[in-house]
Amino acid sequence: MLETEGWDDYALIDSGDGRKLERYGPYTVVRPEPQGMWTPRQPAEAWENADATFTGESDEDGAGRWRFPRTLPDTWRMNCDGVSFLGRFTSFRHVGVFPEQITHWRWMIERITSAGRPLRILNLFAYTGVASLLCARAGAEVTHIDASKKAIAWARENQTLSGLDHLPIRWICEDAMRFTGREIRRGNRYDGIILDPPKFGRGPKNETWDLYRDLPRLLSDCVELLEQKPAFIVLTAYSIRSSFLAIHEALAERLGDRGGLIESGELVLRETGGGRALSTSLFSRWTPDG
Repeated sequence: MLETEGWDDYALIDSGDGRKLERYGPYTVVRPEPQGMWTPRQPAEAWENADATFTGESDEDGAGRWRFPRTLPDTWRMNCDGVSFLGRFTSFRHVGVFPEQITHWRWMIERITSAGRPLRILNLFAYTGVASLLCARAGAEVTHIDASKKAIAWARENQTLSGLDHLPIRWICEDAMRFTGREIRRGNRYDGIILDPPKFGRGPKNETWDLYRDLPRLLSDCVELLEQKPAFIVLTAYSIRSSFLAIHEALAERLGDRGGLIESGELVLRETGGGRALSTSLFSRWTPDG
């Protein structure tokens, strides 16, 4: 279990009855959370007085809508470890950041800063760019891939907001599998690869993504794209009906005889004050030197 209680601009305040109450910057937010099968501990007023409440389907199953008791700005600023980014209320209940990923971000930063050389990082399904910006700020050269033009534009807004326009980041709107296939043919290689794929998705040219069907092939491509002496692979999977052992074994099979260490498990948010733990996703990450 890799867990966080949040940071200055994020907290899991409470959870239960299939929902979670969070704070993103100055705003409290209620969103669906099927894994919250227990009873909330905060009084009902804390939930009822939230600044925004999402009603609708879960993350990957469809869009919903937000209810706002009062007018809120379209965007607001948040910060994490020296990087700034914008929050937005999207139709798929996300607000622009997956806070449980902070455990991976800090782990990758340590790998990058201790490498003793500039690393080339490939970030696939890279969303609004927080991981890309943190890796670039730590000294890496980053290639950021996402199939959504809106997500790419949002990520570039975050780069400017952070004052990091000078850093070496390539922003590319493309289907992940098309990109990795082309990079293999070009002979390009990377020191670290980050994958955060959805369960289902669609590319800019109407390509379709199905995690169960396509992840094994994409992992094979990623292993082929690794440098001779790479730093890491980090894989996260959300909203799938599988054990972390499934992605662990899939990654292990494709790494073959490369050795090293694969750590696999769950990313967890813990309620403030040492409260209950809420699992959000599965992960596997590999390092060649253990």
